[in-house]
Amino acid sequence: MADGRKGNGGHSTKGVAGRKPKVEEQALIEKLSPLEDSAYKALRKAIASDESWAVKMFFEYMYGKPKQVIDQNTNLSINEFDVSKLYNKKT
Repeated sequence: MADGRKGNGGHSTKGVAGRKPKVEEQALIEKLSPLEDSAYKALRKAIASDESWAVKMFFEYMYGKPKQVIDQNTNLSINEFDVSKLYNKKT
């Protein structure tokens, strides 16, 4: 290329970036399926032991995460800043 972009050290992300193929995901689900009862039992035991992470996980999966609320109100008071102090001058 005339603009110098060729050979700039970039690389292809084909096969290493993004979501795995559905076939791989299904294969993993099939491998983990026999452990499903054990996982439920372990989660049940952790909840019974009052493990906070287990209780949090249960509620997040059962009811979804609560919406995050961000306070967008900004209180800015211009009267507190005196520009004359920057130049050591009296107004």
